[in-house]
Amino acid sequence: MTTPDSLRVALVTGAGSGIGRAVANSLLADGFTVVLAGRRLEPLQAVADEAKANGQQALAVSTDVTDPASVDALFATIEATYGRLDLVFNNAGINAPAVPVDELDLSHWMNVINTNVTGVFLCARAAFGLMRRQVPQGGRIINNGSISAHTPRPFTAPYTASKHAVAGITKSLALDGREYSIACSQIDIGNALTDLSVRMTKGVRQANGTIAVEPMVDVQHVADAVRYVASLPLSANVLNMTVMATNMPFVGRG
Repeated sequence: MTTPDSLRVALVTGAGSGIGRAVANSLLADGFTVVLAGRRLEPLQAVADEAKANGQQALAVSTDVTDPASVDALFATIEATYGRLDLVFNNAGINAPAVPVDELDLSHWMNVINTNVTGVFLCARAAFGLMRRQVPQGGRIINNGSISAHTPRPFTAPYTASKHAVAGITKSLALDGREYSIACSQIDIGNALTDLSVRMTKGVRQANGTIAVEPMVDVQHVADAVRYVASLPLSANVLNMTVMATNMPFVGRG
């Protein structure tokens, strides 16, 4: 497929809300054509329609990142439509109920691992393959990590394990991608304010068992961090970046 030399194509998973939506809108503003992926088509299409109204290019594709066939269909659509992929923001993720581990139903563990680990792997694997064979070769994969990739919150074994796994995927792809001009980064996020995290503004369990309100950071700061990494030439990379509320209880004793 012949594509304009100026075409830059990005994929954002979990693009219908929160961090994913903010990142998608920012990449659109920076001139990327953005493929919006997520389970629910309606919010994705809303982002795409808004982009079209602004003279930007976006494509909504309903995708279940835990389903290999669904991921394969997503990337087949990207390749057939645009012929290449320059950037992926692996953002889709879920959490599990915050309960003692012996009270956690196994299905919650499996859901988190399937989405946060296998979903990231499937999308990264497909992106790696397309970036490796396209001309010109190369691209950038950015994984949504978490401060939980370094330090857990109470009662978060599934989520913490999943984000430790994402860190391993990131480092492995950063190594394996060198000879193909494929860079891989991870943005570790702490207390970005979204519809899912707003509950933390009313109090969240601390390491000492108390409940405390925590500071939050505007989601746009996360989007700006992704924009910065995306702006780099493939000869430069930010392997890990932490974007967090300055006063949240992460550094130091909890």
